[in-house]
Amino acid sequence: MFELLGLSLLLAALLTFNSLASLCMAGLWRVAGKATVSWTAESRARLLFSLRTLPSVLAFLVVALLFVPSYLAYEPRYTTETVSFKLGLLAFLSATGIVLSIYRGIATRRATSSLTSDWVRRGKPVQIPGIDIQAYRIEHAFPLMAIVGFLRPRLFIASRVLNILTADEIAAAVAHENGHLAARDNLKRSLLQACRDALLIIPSGRSIDKAWSEASEEAADENAARQGNNVALDLASASVKIARSIPEGARPTMPAGVFLLGDEEAKGIKSRVRRLIALAATECRPRSRHKVFTYLSVWGPASLLLAIITVTASSPLLLSKVHSLIEHAVFTLR
Repeated sequence: MFELLGLSLLLAALLTFNSLASLCMAGLWRVAGKATVSWTAESRARLLFSLRTLPSVLAFLVVALLFVPSYLAYEPRYTTETVSFKLGLLAFLSATGIVLSIYRGIATRRATSSLTSDWVRRGKPVQIPGIDIQAYRIEHAFPLMAIVGFLRPRLFIASRVLNILTADEIAAAVAHENGHLAARDNLKRSLLQACRDALLIIPSGRSIDKAWSEASEEAADENAARQGNNVALDLASASVKIARSIPEGARPTMPAGVFLLGDEEAKGIKSRVRRLIALAATECRPRSRHKVFTYLSVWGPASLLLAIITVTASSPLLLSKVHSLIEHAVFTLR
């Protein structure tokens, strides 16, 4: 019973801490998100990614550094306490979320690998100036231009895209994709998916996911605009041409973790074109001025909390207090 009770409490604690922290971060973004309007999209995307992943990291560290040591040190090996229905339900939901997160991660990896292999086999290697990864020209009904994978990313471009875009528009689209590559957005999207799956039925943090997706696209557009004001206009033109060439009702079949030029789910093509025109009408923004502030504002307090936990985790007084909280939780969940 000692091992079963400990495992159930560990899983329940992970879900509880992660859920509460995610709710706090989502609330923080709702309250303070408007203050980031003047930030570059790159800084905003970085902040949102930190807010989304921080709860999972903190939950794991708190459980590993405080919960487990206190339970092992102060819980009797032959305890008469049992796993109640409420505690078992929390543990089941937590375990299901973790298993689901791992399963979807593996499934996404396999789908991405299968898609890449199929497109590489059917595609033709092409030289695309301005990008350092392998590029392939493929025959596809959807006018796609997509980067697939994050360990060995490849660029795939539908033949119809190469046919309808000018050389300058292709260069602008490549500059946009380079923005995703530099930010490792495919990897980040997969990690965000894992954080979302781990919470299972609890919807906290999904507003941050949507905001990050929008900010990451805007950041890639800003990356293109830094190459020159005309590049922003060329990217706007390319986006309109691609959008117009999409067959009515057609949607690309793509695994999670793939960024696709022309996939305008969030704010729509009109909003994107207006923003690109605005970028072209202004001086090119420098790279994020809020980079250091973003890291300090999110990871600074978290690092301080981690340092405090690490230093005090060996304190018998603190561990006994944590164990008292565990006993109280077990009693409450009877």
